[in-house]
Amino acid sequence: MHSQNTVEIIPFSSDLKDHIKTLNVAWLEKYFKVEEKDKLTLSNPQEEIIDKGGMIFYARYNNEILGTATLLKVDDSTFELSKMAVSDNAQGLGIGTKLLEHCFNVAKENNIKTLILYSNTILLPAIHLYRKFGFIEIPLESGIYERADIKMEKKIS
Repeated sequence: MHSQNTVEIIPFSSDLKDHIKTLNVAWLEKYFKVEEKDKLTLSNPQEEIIDKGGMIFYARYNNEILGTATLLKVDDSTFELSKMAVSDNAQGLGIGTKLLEHCFNVAKENNIKTLILYSNTILLPAIHLYRKFGFIEIPLESGIYERADIKMEKKIS
């Protein structure tokens, strides 16, 4: 039995469908804007992420869902770390770190060789966290997300 005040990482389930949208929209509206592509993906996570071979995780603390992260399938050996959002009232619980650790463990278990991500350099704490986890900057192709100005990659051994 987990104690109430530990952060648990749990998998996506249909009854938790709305959280990925709520958390990400709040985050996007704070820093950027919600693009059409975001609306489609976040409104249909089962069809747009899970059914295409991706995975969604939630961070639960005191029975509240306070964070989320997604692994989107690019191909059999490459997944994109995406849709990572942590609720404003959950800062300082280390949820971002726990979500990232979980994504790495899942990647290893599933023989995923490379994780990529797109971000923006104004998000200094996030970029710092990614670097700490061994992500390195690689060339960014254009037209993926309007808000992205950096692409990073991490090889999973």
